Amino acid sequence: MAYALNAFNAPPSLMLNPSKRPSPPPNPSLSPPRQLFSHPASLLLELCGSSRELHQILPQIIKHNLFYEPFLQAKLIALFSSFAGLREASLVFDSVATKNDELYHSILKGHAHHSSLDAALSFFVAMKHARVRPVVYNLTYLLKSCGDKCDLRRGREIHSQLVTNGFSSNVFAMTTVVNMYAKCRRIDEARMMFDRMPERDLVAWNAIVAGYAQNGLAEEALEMVMRLQEDGKRPDSITLVSILPACSDTGSLRIGRAVHGYALRASLESLVNVSTALVNMYSKCGALGAARLVFDRMRVRNVVSWNSMIDGYAQGGNAEEAMRLFKKMLAEGLEPTGVSVMAALHACGELGDIDEGRSVHELLLRMGLHSDPSVMNCLITMYSKCKKLDLAAEVFETLEEKTLVSWNAMISGYAQNGQAEGALRLFSRMREENVQLDSFTLVGVIPALADVSMLRQAKWMHGYAVRLCLDQNIFVMTALVDMYCKCGGVSIARKLFDAMDERHVMTWNAMIDGYGSHGFGRDAVDLFEEMKRGSVKPNDVTFLCVLSACSHSGLVDEGKQYFNSMKQDYGLEPVVDHYGSMVDLLGRAGKLDEAWEFIEKMAMKPSISVYGAMLGACKIHKNVELGEKAAKRLFELEPEEGGYHVLLSNIYATASMWKDVARVRTMMEKKGLQKTPGCSFIELRNEVHTFYSGSTNHPQAEKIYARLDKLFNEIKAIGYVPVTDSIHDVEDDVKVQLLNSHSEKLAIAFGLINTKAGTTIQIRKNLRVCTDCHNATKFISKVTGREIIVRDMQRFHHFKDGLCSCGDYW
Repeated sequence: MAYALNAFNAPPSLMLNPSKRPSPPPNPSLSPPRQLFSHPASLLLELCGSSRELHQILPQIIKHNLFYEPFLQAKLIALFSSFAGLREASLVFDSVATKNDELYHSILKGHAHHSSLDAALSFFVAMKHARVRPVVYNLTYLLKSCGDKCDLRRGREIHSQLVTNGFSSNVFAMTTVVNMYAKCRRIDEARMMFDRMPERDLVAWNAIVAGYAQNGLAEEALEMVMRLQEDGKRPDSITLVSILPACSDTGSLRIGRAVHGYALRASLESLVNVSTALVNMYSKCGALGAARLVFDRMRVRNVVSWNSMIDGYAQGGNAEEAMRLFKKMLAEGLEPTGVSVMAALHACGELGDIDEGRSVHELLLRMGLHSDPSVMNCLITMYSKCKKLDLAAEVFETLEEKTLVSWNAMISGYAQNGQAEGALRLFSRMREENVQLDSFTLVGVIPALADVSMLRQAKWMHGYAVRLCLDQNIFVMTALVDMYCKCGGVSIARKLFDAMDERHVMTWNAMIDGYGSHGFGRDAVDLFEEMKRGSVKPNDVTFLCVLSACSHSGLVDEGKQYFNSMKQDYGLEPVVDHYGSMVDLLGRAGKLDEAWEFIEKMAMKPSISVYGAMLGACKIHKNVELGEKAAKRLFELEPEEGGYHVLLSNIYATASMWKDVARVRTMMEKKGLQKTPGCSFIELRNEVHTFYSGSTNHPQAEKIYARLDKLFNEIKAIGYVPVTDSIHDVEDDVKVQLLNSHSEKLAIAFGLINTKAGTTIQIRKNLRVCTDCHNATKFISKVTGREIIVRDMQRFHHFKDGLCSCGDYW
């Protein structure tokens, strides 16, 4: 205010120092003199439309000695209150000698709309002390504030004041009461108040319909719409716009279609708010075709309409169409919002299209959305899904305000891109900076811990979840079950699984997959049969897990049965991964001709995973002819993958086809392809030790090789014979020497040296364990009395007393 007065060369002390103000006129009257109506200042106040204009008019009022005119004071208080200038309104209010009730009502309205609930209620108490009788609008303003803040206790207090002051029969007042209880999640009390109303207009009916809808009760909301019509009222656009979001949130497509039918009959579909709500409902219910039909029929579309359709495509798995529609919206000159940009970023992430993602990033910077946390979190997720973690981390670090969602998005980005160390490092940083964690944090970081496969760390994370009181969260518990399975603690995982009061389909999938990856195929099948008897229905991932379990355990008949059951019993169409699992199942069991025939009859074009499974089976069973066919298809699909060339070379070597071995090697050299070097990891006292085949740079290398020499003498004495089929072009003694220095053998020797007798040794390998190492580890477990757990790229092997959990079927 002082700024405005200075701008018009008026002394700022006029308003801030009452002693320097013009003297009030004697005997002020509440009725304005006739000349005041025609005074320019009065006319300007009538036309005033903003706080800025009001501050420009005020000096003229003071200059012409009109400040103490009661009529103008009342007008100033009302205007300052409506423009959120509560401080200025209070200064004018305090200067009024005789305050009438209308002044109190204006100030209270301003507090209710623009101040905190505490400030509004404090002024309401001051009104009571001044013996000002509240009017119905005073209480409805306060009730609305209580509803918006979900303050049930104070809402009830205002409700009691409403009853005390005799407004319990007022339709407008009781409608506000219904709305307040509904927003405070007390829909039963809202319904009780509604039923007590002696009369109800359409606004009251819409309030209870919206109340049910906002609380996710779509069917109850629809029932109230039916009763509304029985009461002689006709649903309007507000009724429909209230109920449709509930259909969206609950996926109630049937109810949504019924509402759409009414909108057509009542000629309400042409209204932009109704059509937009219909587009949003159909999109969120997965009926994108119906959503697009409504969208295309709209004569007028606002940005919300476009956002609903674009986001529907982005979330519904049609990212290409989402981006096409986003570009079309821009071409038509509509200004996108943060919602538009977030939908576009989601689509770019799903497509893995980094170029489009960068374009959207540039757009949001031009729009000034770089300070919007939700948009920037979507940007982090987009870059993560496009495998550009450096850019995701750059965005994260430049955020002025990192929200919990920002931290969670970055942790998930690291975990989903196989950078477990990055995820765990960021998680530690969160704890150091005392950022409050939630269930999403743990669900993001637990898979990273599962990837490094450290059982001791897994137990620490489980304990941490208990300390945070998140051990009853279904998603955290599911992640813990999956983590224990991937860290070798499948028995602990089953105990957690059995202790859960509620299980999601992902929980069942994690446990079934855990049994399968550990070679306990029969347990996986039994658990799947138990699932089928319960209320949780299997999904496509469930069948993928059980097929994989059957494959790892040679349960061919069961696998065939489940593959056929997918479509016949559950209406689930197999995708390429299911076909790949079936090829793996048949191939591992030696049914190579049947596997190749299965590929030839596939309902879709075979992928890399299908032919890769076939080539791996040909390697196991030494089938050169089918191996060559599978390799040829693989080289066409993925010519730069060296691993498949190595597999084919090994098939030739096993068959002593040395010219073909040389040909494949030459091909690899020309293309610059290399085999991924094998390495093994073992954790000891919070430190991970990495070993490569033949490496001698470890500080304990001399002790490790000495322990291996001793081990080989011991296991040879009880029947171990090196398997040298995969090595050629060198002398036999060199072949044995090369085998003896494989990375998993080095890691096992290191574990034996540095742990006490009886301690389980657990290692992780980045490739499939070779036949010789598998055979040697069985003998090592027998002569040392140790249990040795090896997790390779495909599964777990539990070696104990000279046997492996896989039963030599892997």
